[in-house]
Amino acid sequence: MILTIVAILVVLWLLGWLVFSLGAFIHIVLIIALILLVWHLFAGRRRV
Repeated sequence: MILTIVAILVVLWLLGWLVFSLGAFIHIVLIIALILLVWHLFAGRRRV
């Protein structure tokens, strides 16, 4: 679930970076995706 959200956010970031050039918004989306990915990796290790 989290990996799907991360993938969607990264795709939106790439689309925004290549097409829309929305400035800071693009980087905020990337940071959110990276935070979710790191959180997922650490949460997954605790459960196992």
